[in-house]
Amino acid sequence: MRIPSRNHCYRLMREMGMLEHIAAHSLMVCMVSLKLAEGIIGRGVPLSRALIRAGAILHDITKTRSFKTGEHHGDTGGVLLEELGFPEVGDIIRQHVRLEGVSSPDIITEAEIVHYADKRVLHDHVVGLDERMRYIIGRYARTEEHVRILTGIWNQTRTLEEKIFHHQAFGPEELASRISREEFAAEREILMEIFHGE
Repeated sequence: MRIPSRNHCYRLMREMGMLEHIAAHSLMVCMVSLKLAEGIIGRGVPLSRALIRAGAILHDITKTRSFKTGEHHGDTGGVLLEELGFPEVGDIIRQHVRLEGVSSPDIITEAEIVHYADKRVLHDHVVGLDERMRYIIGRYARTEEHVRILTGIWNQTRTLEEKIFHHQAFGPEELASRISREEFAAEREILMEIFHGE
């Protein structure tokens, strides 16, 4: 399995012209994903940190472009990473908006972790599922059908939350306090150097 390094991911974000606020969101999704993975791996569940990192950093890789094209950025981001030779990363990106289904209670996948983390991050802050859902529906739901689809995704995400936090030493309401804003700021500085350097 080929997985792009952190800096390779950052360069891809720059090459795709990702807006800085989307990059900051992606970075926070990565930090949340890795924090959740830490607890799960500590309980003996085999997960790839490198795959989670790449999938989380790149989950919105085509989102900036989608503002002009109207494309479904989960689908096109997945295709892009597959074409670049990273099909496992592409699979995570493809499922970050809508999972193919929550796996059995005994299995947690990298795609589920990134999907859940994305649903907990509003801009670059960790929030509860209800707050994030209100934002998503307010921003993206144009019809009653959109509301129905998004509500279904959120119901699935609540089930996923129970499964993920079964493996944590803390509850969902404590997640924000477990993420270091200092580490986020330091990593964002590295990201911005790559964005504006070279």
